[in-house]
Amino acid sequence: MLTTAPIRAYIPASNIERARKFYEQIVGLEPAEEYAGGVVYMCGGAEVFLYPTPNAGTSKASQAFWQVKDVEAEVADLKARGVVFEEYAMPGINTKSNIATGGGAKAAWFKDSEGNIMAVVQRMARTRP
Repeated sequence: MLTTAPIRAYIPASNIERARKFYEQIVGLEPAEEYAGGVVYMCGGAEVFLYPTPNAGTSKASQAFWQVKDVEAEVADLKARGVVFEEYAMPGINTKSNIATGGGAKAAWFKDSEGNIMAVVQRMARTRP
């Protein structure tokens, strides 16, 4: 049953060496395994597979996101490593210093070396009536 099977994230890369440098040297991921021309990383207990394909960077939606406890700290750390954050205008969302707030979360988006849209997201505490 799929409800008990782990799900894996795939990140497409048109240039696997360039993408590895981005994810390993800038983002700070450590390779766990090389496989089928790509590389597997472990993130928070989940496998992420960076794989070669000419279709990298073609999605206009987020490819994946990291759920973090402090989005401001993650954004500051990634900016210090050279990551450039995107700005998106969305109804009902307020953006300040590259961090969008709305819909019960804070989020910041960036593009990786392959043009994939990635994000860091912090869920806000739910308020109860």
